[in-house]
Amino acid sequence: MASTRRLAAILAADVAGYSRLMGADEQGTLERLKVHRRQLIDPKIREHHGRIVKTTGDGLLAEFPSVVDAVRCAAEVQRGMLDREPGLPARPTANPDALDYIFRGRAASNKPPSRDKYAESISLYERALALDPRSVKAQSLLAGALMARVLNNMSDAAAADIARAEGLAGQALAASPLTPLAHYAKGQVLRAQRRYEEAIPEYETALASDRNWVDALHHLGQCKLFAGAMEETIPLVEQAIRLSPRDPQLGIWYQEIGRVHLLQSRTDEAIVWHEKARNAAPAQPYIRAWLASAYALKGETERAAVELAEARRLSGDDRFSSIARLKALGYFRALVETTFFAGLRKAGMPEE
Repeated sequence: MASTRRLAAILAADVAGYSRLMGADEQGTLERLKVHRRQLIDPKIREHHGRIVKTTGDGLLAEFPSVVDAVRCAAEVQRGMLDREPGLPARPTANPDALDYIFRGRAASNKPPSRDKYAESISLYERALALDPRSVKAQSLLAGALMARVLNNMSDAAAADIARAEGLAGQALAASPLTPLAHYAKGQVLRAQRRYEEAIPEYETALASDRNWVDALHHLGQCKLFAGAMEETIPLVEQAIRLSPRDPQLGIWYQEIGRVHLLQSRTDEAIVWHEKARNAAPAQPYIRAWLASAYALKGETERAAVELAEARRLSGDDRFSSIARLKALGYFRALVETTFFAGLRKAGMPEE
């Protein structure tokens, strides 16, 4: 059967002067934003046949069936906001070209995980920051993109990426300590550094501004898993899936649920979720490695060997060469030893 291709227009929008407004009146700003969403923004998106793809604290991405629908919606929302908030500036950054790069970077970030996706979004955020070096938004988004590349094992210079992102997140928080996006970026840095307990309050702060921030929900769930609160992980990730069932990160979310099942020795469920994850994100090496372990624990060693080989091919380093190499990365919990590592040994991974 021939596949059907569908064209769509993506509208990226965020709040003008958000950092300044949050600094002046955090609670009032959040309440006003909720009212504007409910009374103006969401109805206009529906009126022009669009749907919200993702929210990010102070911004959103919306999909429309045509460019005309997207432009008309944007113009009407902008006119409506000027009527409702006449004191707001027309743009959220001092340089309009920087804003354009930020929007393009956000659109690129909404693609499925791949090395090309991260290279594109990081390059666009770098250009925005070069044009507006004091932009808290550009600093935060660039830090988040760098950490996403590291966390998805697609960085060729992880230590350098982490150091750069840590500096950017620190600058953003120093300049605007109430900005949710800056806290999200800090959470990403801490998660990449495996400081999961410290990352949890950063994601919770981000979610306080937008309970539908799906990436923050997933990341919080992952941190709960590694901080020892595994029972809280699946509900958080399932909430993200319900809110954004066609999200480009869906494969990683599926894997998070599968990982919990494997760690709790529910091998059949782990295989189901990891196969869904592999189909949604075939270039993600960690998904392949965890699926290899699950297959091997089930006794399907040939399929396990294929997935392990693919994990090694896709990985940017040698972390899947041995159990010792994975342990050096911080895999030390007893549950991992008796499940994930046990399966990898059966799949053919050596100790050293």
